Amino acid sequence: MCNLLKKLGEAELEIMQVLWDNGPPVTSNYILKQLQGKRKWQLSTLMTSLSRLADKGFVVCDRSMGTNLYTAVIAEEDYKTRAGKQFLEKIYNNSIQNMVASLYSHKMLEESDLSQLRDYLDELERENEKEEGGK
Repeated sequence: MCNLLKKLGEAELEIMQVLWDNGPPVTSNYILKQLQGKRKWQLSTLMTSLSRLADKGFVVCDRSMGTNLYTAVIAEEDYKTRAGKQFLEKIYNNSIQNMVASLYSHKMLEESDLSQLRDYLDELERENEKEEGGK
């Protein structure tokens, strides 16, 4: 879990998204191809970033097959949960209400977003009632 405390830079996050989207281990050339249009990198730049991700504990490199194969060590949902919590704590004083209020007051949320949020909260409440009723 201590690896989750480390933050990913924007480029590192893009690399991790390629790894998360492609379950089995992938080569650096595959990652480079997937990043085309987002990053104009040479292979050496990507290799430096992959090395840093390995040093941070986010990826492992398997060299046993004669080709470097990269695999994410940290699950996408684990990282998102931790990063989201840190963001909420740092920016909104750990208040979801403050975050939603800020986004709404600056017209960053539409009524449809609020409706989806209401529906989701209602669904969570129903699930919680079922769990409590089953005890």
